[in-house]
Amino acid sequence: MPRREAHWKIAPAAPDAFLNATPEHPILAQALYNRGLRTPAEVSAFLNGAHVALENPYKLRDMPKAVQRILRALEKQETICVYGDFDVDGVASTALLVTALQALGGRVGPYIPDRVDEGYGLNRDAILRIAGQAQLLITVDCGIRSIGEVVCAVEHGLDVIVTDHHSVGKDLPPALAVINPRRSDCPTSFKRLAGVGVAFRLAQAVLRAAAHERWSPLSPDQVPDVEASLLDLVALGTVADMMPLLDENRSLVRRGLEILNTAPRPGLEALMLQTGLRKGMIDATAISFRLAPRLNAAGRLGDARLAYRLLRIRDPNEAYQLADALNVLNERRRALTEAAQVEAEQQLAERMAHDPPILIVSSEAFEHGIVGLVAGRLTERYYRPAVVMRRDAEEVRGSARSIPEFDVSQALDEVAHLLMRHGGHQLAAGFTARRSHEAALREALESLAATRLADPSLLRPTLYIDAVTPLSQITWGLAGQLARLEPTGQDNPPPILMTPSVRVRGVRTVGGDKHLRLVIDDGNNGVVYDAIAFHQGEWARQLGEGSRIDIAFQLEVNEWQGNQRLQLNIQDLRAGSSSDM
Repeated sequence: MPRREAHWKIAPAAPDAFLNATPEHPILAQALYNRGLRTPAEVSAFLNGAHVALENPYKLRDMPKAVQRILRALEKQETICVYGDFDVDGVASTALLVTALQALGGRVGPYIPDRVDEGYGLNRDAILRIAGQAQLLITVDCGIRSIGEVVCAVEHGLDVIVTDHHSVGKDLPPALAVINPRRSDCPTSFKRLAGVGVAFRLAQAVLRAAAHERWSPLSPDQVPDVEASLLDLVALGTVADMMPLLDENRSLVRRGLEILNTAPRPGLEALMLQTGLRKGMIDATAISFRLAPRLNAAGRLGDARLAYRLLRIRDPNEAYQLADALNVLNERRRALTEAAQVEAEQQLAERMAHDPPILIVSSEAFEHGIVGLVAGRLTERYYRPAVVMRRDAEEVRGSARSIPEFDVSQALDEVAHLLMRHGGHQLAAGFTARRSHEAALREALESLAATRLADPSLLRPTLYIDAVTPLSQITWGLAGQLARLEPTGQDNPPPILMTPSVRVRGVRTVGGDKHLRLVIDDGNNGVVYDAIAFHQGEWARQLGEGSRIDIAFQLEVNEWQGNQRLQLNIQDLRAGSSSDM
């Protein structure tokens, strides 16, 4: 089945009253209106709000109980274990909380489970090892669904504090404190923090409370600097976990990006150099496509503790060696993902003719660490939920990616009787099941998808276009204005502009014929632009010099060997009104 054709939806024009009251470029003002901003005060806060006050961490339910228990552990020099996850959000959360507690003189160590041997979240074997060494267990970016494991920890003498941001199940784990903004009884106004955002709130509360204790090595006036030094980790985890870059997340990420662009920690600076980045070039896109994949490669194919060490290392030489190792792992990850993608497409070839509402594949050959990447690619290409499973001798471990029209976390809740464990979000989730249940699980998920996605229109993506503009308005000045929307990402995407009936002056494929490079003009031999259309190489057979097309694109600055130029990143294209294709 070919790439799913998108429905183009052009945003209605902002009211004149809003445009007149907003002293910004009209296209920027329109984009701000499209993002729900309605008053000059809201516009100012959005554009200039890097240093707005963050919400009181005590707005998170159970924060007082967690802080008091941690203070007691710090004062009595009890051993604390911070238990994280193997993705970037989990590793950054672990590094952040360990750093904060060590700044207070704490005896604290990390535990990050092995993806293959232990899987996601708390596990009983790890708990038994931890119980022999620590008195307090704090989870970060995991634990909200680990009811049995928390019971096990408590039975073995551990006090447990759960901090997480994933969807909450019917019951909470019986921990001393459960901090999760998604709890229905949590009064926080912002529910979409990353795991690292929740860990940061806990660190804030502990640092501020501890600074007033006699035993604390930090004074109250030192706390702001310690908090600020953690914000690069918050930015890293928030962007990598695809949390919405709005409200408090936007402010946290902006502050973190300032650190990454001025004084990055040695490990991240070494990783930046490995990817051709330097200070001043780091934005949310650089995190998503350059830094995060390399950090994630450790947990996908090796040991996530490698990424943890990189975030904590102080020696530049060791940092470079760690960054090089991550780069090698990332190259291997790319090759394995490509091979798995080919096998997944082959498995689906016959089924795609019937336009199934959900894509499910499994194989003994899939690496545990890349099933989520393959599922994400399938969902992006075909616009429907996808489940990719690795088969082992007795279990299958799966990763699911979805579309807004199908809540995959809820779907897994409904088939929980077929699962050993599961968890995640509306658009991304993971699970483990007995291999003997694989066929029944497939059937159950296919039945749910067939019911909820019965309307074919639900399987057609919508491309939201911010404004229609002629090529003559695409200038460096506009690029500078639109850059004020940064950091862009989840729920605050780079603006998409649309220009009708541009003329093709040149066309060729790149990247093994996967992608399309174009030279276009406005049809009057005037404004000429280079353009790139990723994953749209099939258009090359239909386009020639003089073809007319409508384009929906993001405006970006392309830098090569120190030279900068404007480039149109085409999100979609279609035959123009005057096309001679």
